[in-house]
Amino acid sequence: MAADWTSALERARAHAPFLARALEKREDLAAMLEQGRGEDALLAAKRTRESDVAAALRSERLGLALVLAMGDLASAFDLDKVMRELSTFADRALHAAIGAAITRRVEDARNEGMIGLALGKHGAGELNYSSDIDPILLFDPETLPRRERDEPGEAAQRYAREVVRLLSEVTPLGYVFRVDLRLRPQSEVSPLALPLNAATAHYESSALAWERAAFIRARACAGDIAAGEAFLDHIRPFVWRRSLDFGAIDEIRRLTRRIREQQSGPRQPGPGYNLKLGRGGIREIEFFAQTHQLIHGGRDPSLRRRGTRAALDALAASRRIAEEDARVLGESYDTLRTIEHRLQMVRDQQTHSLPSDEALDNVARLHGLDDGAALVALLDDVTAPVGERFDALLDEGRVSVPGHALHVAGTDAAAAPVPQEIVARVAEWSDGRYPPLRSPAALAAFDAIRPDLLQSVAASEDPERTLARWETLLGRLPSAINLFRLLEARPGLFDLLAKCLTLAPPLADELSRRPDLLDALIDRTALDLPGDVAALVSAMAQRERGDDYEDRLDRIRIVTGESRFGLGVQLIEGARDPIAVAEALSRTAEAALQVAVAAAEDEFAAKHGRIEGSELVIVGLGRLGGGLLTHASDLDIIYLFTGSHDAESDGGRPLGATLYFNRLAQRVTAALSVPTAQGALYEVDTRLRPQGAQGPLAVSVDSFERYQREDAWTWEHMALERARVLVGSEAARDQVQSVVTSILNMERDAEQLRKDVLKMRGEMARHKEARGPLDAKLLRGGLVDIEFLVHFLQLKHRNALTPRLGDAIAALAAEDLLPDTIAPAHDLMTRLLVGTRLLAPDLTRPNDAAAAILARQSGCEDYDCLTGRFAQARRDVAAAWGEIFGEILEMDE
Repeated sequence: MAADWTSALERARAHAPFLARALEKREDLAAMLEQGRGEDALLAAKRTRESDVAAALRSERLGLALVLAMGDLASAFDLDKVMRELSTFADRALHAAIGAAITRRVEDARNEGMIGLALGKHGAGELNYSSDIDPILLFDPETLPRRERDEPGEAAQRYAREVVRLLSEVTPLGYVFRVDLRLRPQSEVSPLALPLNAATAHYESSALAWERAAFIRARACAGDIAAGEAFLDHIRPFVWRRSLDFGAIDEIRRLTRRIREQQSGPRQPGPGYNLKLGRGGIREIEFFAQTHQLIHGGRDPSLRRRGTRAALDALAASRRIAEEDARVLGESYDTLRTIEHRLQMVRDQQTHSLPSDEALDNVARLHGLDDGAALVALLDDVTAPVGERFDALLDEGRVSVPGHALHVAGTDAAAAPVPQEIVARVAEWSDGRYPPLRSPAALAAFDAIRPDLLQSVAASEDPERTLARWETLLGRLPSAINLFRLLEARPGLFDLLAKCLTLAPPLADELSRRPDLLDALIDRTALDLPGDVAALVSAMAQRERGDDYEDRLDRIRIVTGESRFGLGVQLIEGARDPIAVAEALSRTAEAALQVAVAAAEDEFAAKHGRIEGSELVIVGLGRLGGGLLTHASDLDIIYLFTGSHDAESDGGRPLGATLYFNRLAQRVTAALSVPTAQGALYEVDTRLRPQGAQGPLAVSVDSFERYQREDAWTWEHMALERARVLVGSEAARDQVQSVVTSILNMERDAEQLRKDVLKMRGEMARHKEARGPLDAKLLRGGLVDIEFLVHFLQLKHRNALTPRLGDAIAALAAEDLLPDTIAPAHDLMTRLLVGTRLLAPDLTRPNDAAAAILARQSGCEDYDCLTGRFAQARRDVAAAWGEIFGEILEMDE
C-alpha cells in the first residue's frame, strides 16, 4: 500500500488533539512529513540541541511520537518498525538516565555497576505509543560507582530514585516514560534496586510462576549491559526448565482466569471493551504464546523468542501449534496493537478501552473507518477467533498443555474392577519406603493419579511385572511430583508408560534414569520421524550466549536422548516401520557425531590452535556406515586426518599433526561416550582402524591408504564395503571416498577371496554364538551371513559398491549375482533385529504382548507366523550360500 501522508495529516489534525499540538510544536518535522519525507523526519526527531539529559529525552520523545504516529497513519511505517523504534528509544532513555544519575553523584564515572533489565513489551521490543516501562534495576556492589562514604546499597537506591524522576517527572516539556518498578522481586518490601546476589538467590529459589513468564521477554537494555546479560545467562535454567513444571503451568492458567474474571467491562467489543485484557484481546495472544514457550522452551531453544509474532512463528515451525493458529493469532495481534495505538494517539494516554459514542467514532475515523460501528465490527472479527483458541487452551485437560500427540485413550475407571491385591500393594508405596513419596506435596500429587494408575496396572498384559517396574522407577527417581502431574494432565499416558515399563526393558531403564523423557511425548511431533541430518544438527547445535563446552555436549545428549526415546515409543506403538526407525537412529547418530566434533574442535583449538590445510575426518562402518542402527548399536568409526604428518598447530601450545589429531579424536570419543548428568550417548568402537587396538587412534589419509593396500586383511576390505564418510568437508569426503573406492576396486584372486571369507566366517561362528532363537544377526542364515555373501560378491565383481546393504542387495540381484529371495530375507531380519533390541533384548520369546508387536512390525499376523517366516528366510540365505560358495551352511533348526 502506497503511503498517503496527506490523509494521515488530515486525520491527525481532525481526530487526535495530541498529534495536532505536536505538529504545531514541531513545525520542522511537520514540514518534512507534508513532503512525504518520513525517514528524514525520523532521523531529525532523534537529534536534539538540548544539553540537559531530561530536556533532551523529552524533546526526542515528542518528536518520535509524532513521526512514528504519522508514519503509521500514512501506512509508511509498519507495526514492527513503530514498536521497535519506541522500544529502542526506551533503551536509550533508560541508559542515559542511569548514566546521568551516576555522574550527578560521581563526576566522570563510567556507566557501569547498575543494570536495567527490560521486561514485558519493552523487553519484547513491542512498546506502544503511551506505554509504561517495567524495568528491573540491579546493581553490583563491587563495581557500582559511588562516593567513598556511600554504602553500595544506599548509592544504588539514590540512583534508582533519580532514574525514575528523570524519566517520569512531568515538566513543561512533558515526560519521557512512566516507570513501574513493581516487577522486581517482593516489590512490597524490597528496595528499588536489588544487589545481583539477592536477585540471583530469589530467582533460583523462591520466584513465582508469573515471574518465569515475565522473564521470557527479559533482556539487558541499559547501564552495565554486559553484567546484565551475564545475570540473565545465570538464571536461564530458572526460566527455561528442562522438565515440565505442571504446577507452574497451572498457575499461569489460574492467573489468566483471574484476569478474565476481574474484568468489569464487556466481554465483546463495544464501548468499554479492553483491547489488552478483554476476551480475545492482546494479553490472551501473548499468554497463548508464552504458555507454550514455558512448556516446550526448556527442551527447544528455537522457541525462546521475545517477540509475540516471532514466538508464534517459532511454535508453528516446530509444530507445537498449528500454522493456522499462528497465522490467525499473529494477524489478530497486529490489528489489536494497531487499534491500541490509535486509542493512545488521540490524547497520549495509556488507555486500552474503547470510548463511548462520539469518541469511538473519532478513533474509528483516525483509523480510516466510517464510524465506531465499523470499528466494533472489525474488532468482532479479530477477537472471536482469539477467544476461541484461548478458551481451548484454558479448558484442555486439567492443565494448560497442548494435545498429546499419541492420542492414547485414558483408562475408563468403570471398565473393570481392580483386584484387591493390586490396590493393597500400591497403597504400600505411600508408607515412606520410596523417597519420592515422602513429602506431603508428592503424596497429594500421587493420590490424584492413583485411580488411573490402578486401572492401568490392572489392564496391563502382566500386572505383576508392571508393578515391579513401577517400584523400580520410584526407587530410582530423585523426585516424582512432575511425573505425577504429567500423568494427571494426560491420563492416556498411563497406557503408554505401562508399555514402556513392561514391554521394552531398555526404555524402562532409560526412563528410570531420565523420567523427563516422558515430557517430550506431549509434543505434536512425538510420533514423527526426526528430520534429515542437517535438521538434527541444527537442533543439537543450538546455542545460547554463555554456553560452555559441557553445555554444548549436554544439548547433544538431550536431543539424542529424546529422539531415541521417541523412536522407541514409535516401535512399541507400531507407528513406524522398524527400518524407517533404524534409518532415523542412524541419522541421529550421524548428527551427534558432527556436532560433537565441532564442539570438541572449538574447545581443543582454544588451547592448541588449528592446523591449516588439515582436518579430522570420521568414517562410519558397520550398521552406522550402512545407515541402519538399532537402539543397542555401538558406533563403529575410524578417525582419519587430511594433510601432512609434518604440520603443526598454530595455538599457544602447538602440537604436531599426528599428536594433535589423536588427542582430538580422544576428545571426540569422550564427548560421545562419557556419561554426564544427561546420560551417555553411545559406545564408540574404533577397533576397525588400521592395526586395530594396537595402532594409533587417528591416522592420516595417506597412511590409511598405504595400510589398506599393503597390510590389510580381506576382512578389513569387507568392512570397507560399509564405509561412509560422516564428518568432514566436501573436499575431505571426496578424498577419503576416492581412497575407499580404489581399494574396493582392486583386482583379487576369486578363489583366494572365497577361502578367506569362509575361513573368517567359520572363526566368527566359533567365537560368537547366537544368543537365542530370535538372534537375527548371529544365527546361521542370519544377517551376518547375508553381509558375508554381499561383501564377497562386491569384492569379487567390483560391483554394487554402496555402503547401504539393502541397495547393494538390490543391485546384485539385478545383475543375477544374488537370488531375489535375499532382499525380503534381509528386510525381515532387519525389522526383527531392530524390534528385539527393545522388546526382547535377551533374544528369547518375550511375553505375549511384546511378541504380538514383533509380529506386527514384520508384517505377520502372529508370533508363529513371524518365527515361520524367519526360519524360511534363513533357509533362503542358506540356499544362496550353497549356490555361491559351494558349501552347505550348517543351521540349527
